Amino acid sequence: MTATPTQQPNPALADPAAVRLARAAAQEEAGADRVGDHVGTVAEDQVSATHLFEAEHAGYRGWNWAVTVAFAGEGTPLSVSEVVLLPGEDALVAPDWVPWHERVRAGDLGVGDLLPTPEDDPRLAPGYVASDDPAVEEVALEVGLGRVRVLSREGVLDAAQRWHGGDFGPRSEMARSAPATCGTCGFYQRIAGSLGAAFGVCANEYTPADGRVVHVEYGCGAHSEVEVEGGPLVPVAEVVYDDAVLDVEANPSGDASALSADESGK
Repeated sequence: MTATPTQQPNPALADPAAVRLARAAAQEEAGADRVGDHVGTVAEDQVSATHLFEAEHAGYRGWNWAVTVAFAGEGTPLSVSEVVLLPGEDALVAPDWVPWHERVRAGDLGVGDLLPTPEDDPRLAPGYVASDDPAVEEVALEVGLGRVRVLSREGVLDAAQRWHGGDFGPRSEMARSAPATCGTCGFYQRIAGSLGAAFGVCANEYTPADGRVVHVEYGCGAHSEVEVEGGPLVPVAEVVYDDAVLDVEANPSGDASALSADESGK
């Protein structure tokens, strides 16, 4: 840790005697562990300053002993106010604490696990008020059934963004090498609601997307209209010369048999 003071400390708080006092206090707190080099002094105010020493505790790489000393004025001795370990810029520290209800991540849910949604979940809206989706609202009115909560507009957009950027979105490696998109495939089953404008479910058991939500511009090599050109598996070269045929031509004297004999002797 490199100290960056905003003001110069009182000379009495930064002289060698103050450093020795601070080191002794740090060593007393460290016990058998050695206190490292003095790496800086930070002025707290006009009557106190903090001295920083490298900590050589196992597992505390990059940490510093911070010893705050105070000076009450001429004729009074220096005193130690506080001794603590503080992390430096390169220190190994624990990650920020995350509340329990925010620790579940996508894919964490296992067999038999229960994951209740909070009452104020922004992804859901009361079903008896509105669904934010005219298509869903129309079906609910027609059938006469409803749910306590349905996807809100935020929930719809959140799902669409997640699916679009996932493994079955238009930018995935599989989609980039596909001969055609899911929107033109016979195995593509469009989902209901506003999400159906861009998403459906794959029903081809031979693809990695079977039973998954896929983007209309996703695609794979098992598209229903893929055609493979027929032909032999091993290419056959065209015959360029047929040595089974002997051409016989008459010589100037007209002796065709002599030429044939000469040719046959070659």
